[in-house]
Amino acid sequence: MKEYESKEALIAEIEKTSSKYIEEFADINETDANKRIEGVDRTPYENLTYQLGWLALIDQWEQTELAGKPLELPAPGIKWNKMGPLHEQFYEVHRGQSLAELMGLFNQAVKDLITWINSLSDEELFQSGGRKWAQSTASNWPVWKWVHINTVAPFKSFRTKIRKWKKEL
Repeated sequence: MKEYESKEALIAEIEKTSSKYIEEFADINETDANKRIEGVDRTPYENLTYQLGWLALIDQWEQTELAGKPLELPAPGIKWNKMGPLHEQFYEVHRGQSLAELMGLFNQAVKDLITWINSLSDEELFQSGGRKWAQSTASNWPVWKWVHINTVAPFKSFRTKIRKWKKEL
């Protein structure tokens, strides 16, 4: 996993990978957005709503902690080793929205994420213990690592999945 030397480096990587990821959706026809392709585990619609779901979870974790409320990660009633119901929740939240609407929501969610990252001190972002929610697993990761695993890494890997979907369509 890539280590970041600064907040600016993390943000630059998020901007780069999110831009490349979302560009893949520009030439997908709305009528094809929910087509299943053998060998590809998600439709473009599911792929994008999955990313929106994880971006929303990061924000939810942060808002819950700031409000001083108890937090159950990854989400209430969901265990890390049984994520299927969580992914179904992601899809349901955006059911009926167009691909264009989802793309707009994604771009806004990335902007909001970057604004939040900019609001954090280097200690909160890069040192273990910066947020209680980041200490919720045995990994004891700093916040930047949670951000990377839920943004940069899947933006790259899911971009590959969308490209495969488009090739097979």
